Amino acid sequence: MSDDPDVVIDTVGEFLVHALELEEASSDHYDELADSMEIHNNLKVAELFRKLGGYSRQHAKEVHARTEGIDLPTITPWDFKWKCPSSPESFCMEEASYMMTIAQAMEIALFNEIRGRDFYQQVADNTANDEVKKIALEMVEEEGWHVEMLREWQTSLKEEPPLDDLDPPNMPE
Repeated sequence: MSDDPDVVIDTVGEFLVHALELEEASSDHYDELADSMEIHNNLKVAELFRKLGGYSRQHAKEVHARTEGIDLPTITPWDFKWKCPSSPESFCMEEASYMMTIAQAMEIALFNEIRGRDFYQQVADNTANDEVKKIALEMVEEEGWHVEMLREWQTSLKEEPPLDDLDPPNMPE
């Protein structure tokens, strides 16, 4: 994340719109990955992504509950104040493969959760609004818990052999 002054968020409404977009996009992306893994019969990795999507949905519900009674601004997609092509917890599709192992899937998830945590930390560090700072630091703590959970899961992984590709892509010669 950047310390660019353009990314300062100083109203609770604007911050909550960013947080909702981040968490909802995160759950959508995890669900897309899970769907893809299921199509390719990579069920262990699909299960991991479903679980992570569930965490993001729960987090989005918690953020949505905070919006009660707050006037939320409308923010166009290009006006969100994150310095990446889409929301910080969006994954890079080029890193995903239908043959990925759980360890590889966890690396993608860990990268995304760290970016989400860092976005919230950047907001907390740069805002002049005490309420925005308080909420952002709560989000940092939540995302930090996700990061630590993934790291803990990584330490308990057993070495996996690569999956056999029972239906490799047909490439013209």
